[in-house]
Amino acid sequence: MATISLADVKALREQLGTGMVDTKNALVEADGDMEKAVEILRLKGAKGNAKRADRSTSEGLVAATQENGAATLIELACETDFVAKGEKFIALADKVLAASAAAGASTVEEALAAPADGKTVADVINDEAAILGEKIELRRIVRLTGDAFEIYLHKTSKDLPPQVGVVVAYTGSDAETARSIAQHISFADPQYLSRDDVPAEAVEKERAIVTEISKNEGKPEAALPKIVEGRVQAYFKQVALLEQDYAKDNKLSVAKVLADAGITVTGFARFKVGA
Repeated sequence: MATISLADVKALREQLGTGMVDTKNALVEADGDMEKAVEILRLKGAKGNAKRADRSTSEGLVAATQENGAATLIELACETDFVAKGEKFIALADKVLAASAAAGASTVEEALAAPADGKTVADVINDEAAILGEKIELRRIVRLTGDAFEIYLHKTSKDLPPQVGVVVAYTGSDAETARSIAQHISFADPQYLSRDDVPAEAVEKERAIVTEISKNEGKPEAALPKIVEGRVQAYFKQVALLEQDYAKDNKLSVAKVLADAGITVTGFARFKVGA
């Protein structure tokens, strides 16, 4: 039987991020063979993945990249903030992002099928989940095409990786304003680019709601149309980027800021971890 040294245990733990007891036991079972011990630990972790399938993943990070006329934004989720801020999870997110972007993936299914390290992204995620001992999932991905992009990743805590990610696709040359708009989006959370993009059924639903609210408030019947219309306009300012008041100067609309800067936003995406 091979002698298992503390150095061997430490080296394997640093490679895989596994616990002390599990690592030592795997080396003992493998009779000191490092490669076999890795297989044992991965197999043990893979069995655990099935048990973790129903667990919630409310932590994680967002990551983004741009290249060759496209930008990709992902949300990689895990169970705890302890794992989310670890080097291995962050490295995994970088690997998933790079593989997804290289494959031109625009859906989670396409991203999971993308090649990475001689396997698929899904396999890479499952392998790391087995080692880290938590459920890990690629929750969302978006791919934007355009002339220029601004990426803004926001940390809600200095101890955690970015929790809010924004990608803005635009035409124009004022990158500073484009970045400011990306920051605005991270704060204001618009759902659509313009009022024309808001689905008609969503507008009608809002109109019905504010009509009922206005009636319940006892507003005069004759004044209802004007009151309801005003509230519908307020709804557009809430959900449509171009209609919103600019976060850095609420006397200006985002549309006005963009026009003054000679910028046209052609698309955007915003992810917040767990939202």
